[in-house]
Amino acid sequence: MELGLKGRRAIVCAASKGLGRAVAFSLAREGVDLVITARGEAALAETAAAIRAETGVKVEIAAGDITTESGRAAALALCPAPDILINNAGGPPAGDFRKFTDADWEAALRANMLTPIALIRATVDGMIERRFGRIVNITSAAVKSPIPALGLSNGARAGLTGFVAGLARQVAKHNVTINNLLPGPFMTDRLRDNAATAARASGRSVEDELAARAAANPTGRVGTPEEFGDACAFLCSAQAGFIVGQNLLLDGGAFNAAFG
Repeated sequence: MELGLKGRRAIVCAASKGLGRAVAFSLAREGVDLVITARGEAALAETAAAIRAETGVKVEIAAGDITTESGRAAALALCPAPDILINNAGGPPAGDFRKFTDADWEAALRANMLTPIALIRATVDGMIERRFGRIVNITSAAVKSPIPALGLSNGARAGLTGFVAGLARQVAKHNVTINNLLPGPFMTDRLRDNAATAARASGRSVEDELAARAAANPTGRVGTPEEFGDACAFLCSAQAGFIVGQNLLLDGGAFNAAFG
């Protein structure tokens, strides 16, 4: 399917590796020019070079912390009028909520709620004027099925979800859509790190922990970043203008519910 995105411009956050990198590649394969962000400049530059080599699209990098005003300004300076915005940030650490400090909560809210809102605020009016915009927030399957140890993530991402639910209905008539993608287990560095942590606690190998995670999923596997990237690219497509304010699970069916 031709997604109608050739010549569009996108900002993709946290795109040096993992799901953000996969989304950047999928958009580039559809002819989208990119500004990609991440804190690690070397990994970001490598990703940009790989995307250029494969697809030939224009890729610029904004190395820095997107959760800071200066980090956002750097990305917006390179692409002040994006057609597509992919909000993405690593999740905050797990732990007992009794031990979280105010600083922990503030960092989680800044990364997983306030930064996406700030980037939406900076870009949505231009999208409205141009009569095209696609905003996708990469959040977590824990939004629908909260994980007790991830209180920081559960709280911050739920706040973003509530905000999006209201705003998405206000801008949809201008052909601007805002949706959330909720990933479950995908084969990323974060999943491997979590498996390593579990392996240390259980005495099993990392490979055994990953295999157990795959076996527990209805599909019998974990997801690939590439299929996540392609799903996100479709959500950004010209054909996806009637998908508004949704929280779309990509979890292999792990969340078991007839509705919702």
